[in-house]
Amino acid sequence: MTAATAPGRLVDQFERGLDAPICLTWELTYACNLSCVHCLSSSGRRDPRELSTEQAKAVIDELERMQVFYVNIGGGEPTVRADFWELVDYATAHSVGVKFSTNGVKIDKSVAARLAASDYVDVQISIDGATAEVNDAVRGPGSFAMAVRALENLAEAGFSDAKISVVVTRHNVSQLDEFKALAAKYGATLRITRLRPSGRGADVWDDLHPTHEQQRELYDWLVRNGEGVLTGDSFFHLSAFGDALPGLNLCGAGRVVCLIDPVGDVYACPFAIHEQFLAGNVLSDGGFREVWQHSTLFAELREPTTGGACSKCNHYDSCRGGCMAAKFFTGLPMDGPDPECVEGYGESALTAARTVPKSHVDHSRTGNRRAPRAPVPLTLMVTPPARACDENPLSGMRSKESV
Repeated sequence: MTAATAPGRLVDQFERGLDAPICLTWELTYACNLSCVHCLSSSGRRDPRELSTEQAKAVIDELERMQVFYVNIGGGEPTVRADFWELVDYATAHSVGVKFSTNGVKIDKSVAARLAASDYVDVQISIDGATAEVNDAVRGPGSFAMAVRALENLAEAGFSDAKISVVVTRHNVSQLDEFKALAAKYGATLRITRLRPSGRGADVWDDLHPTHEQQRELYDWLVRNGEGVLTGDSFFHLSAFGDALPGLNLCGAGRVVCLIDPVGDVYACPFAIHEQFLAGNVLSDGGFREVWQHSTLFAELREPTTGGACSKCNHYDSCRGGCMAAKFFTGLPMDGPDPECVEGYGESALTAARTVPKSHVDHSRTGNRRAPRAPVPLTLMVTPPARACDENPLSGMRSKESV
């Protein structure tokens, strides 16, 4: 894999874009048995247009030709697709490693044993609280027990190094040590990511994103523990507090990462599902390689940036202006400060008049998201899944409106 221009600093090569993404996120379905309040893709109902098994295999063939090292499969809940394991097996047989994120609904003992026998599949179990009280308020009743049961099954089967994936909120940032201990208990690695105001996350961001004091707490914790914790490019905006943190200190959107959604649309970033960041479609625009290497959007994202107003800040080289998606979905300019800018510039910008965009993608079961600034619902479902859902994510569930 080579950079588009002559070699230089590694971060410069990343900024100019690579011939193929390092990490491709692929949401196989919008169907999900949970209704997490911060879901970045507003998942719930299956989109009837989602790629067929053969179309998905054709994408995998292309990824193999491009020498994409691995694909990070998510959703929705990817394991509810009837052909999920068929696609996983097809990918690994074609030298494309698979990392998939799941709430654990289908990780029973037999599935755990199957996963433990593979050298090319990695599993991330999503948990957003180190206790059921904190986790279930965001992910729904019974979701903590379901996730822990999946971890237990994986550990018992001898699966090596599962991941616990945590979205950091103001309610769980004080539990970081507990998350790390939970990971250690099951021989897993902790992965923490930033809460972005994307999808349903836009509706709850004001209420759930960590406060300025908690951002500092998070930075100090990462300085102490970061080498043993995975973060991706989630927290490079915090580097303005001091030294750069482990991980990619750069927005990788359209440069080293991107997203394929269930219907084949390609977005610059998993957290930027909006028409403005839609680069093309694998079915109608000549395939994934064509979109990645030649789309107008990706070419624009790989152009050198001046940093806009942030370029005058002494910390610009550290934080690079922050997260594109976080700025966009809070209505801030792309060349302005991150809404969680540690110098406070984002907080000031949020007080100005602005238009907050809304994604055209919404598969929430209600058909629409709640109005912004309404109180955060602590539970969206009153009963946990009665059984693992197949095509119907409402299987065995009753919504609040029905009780």
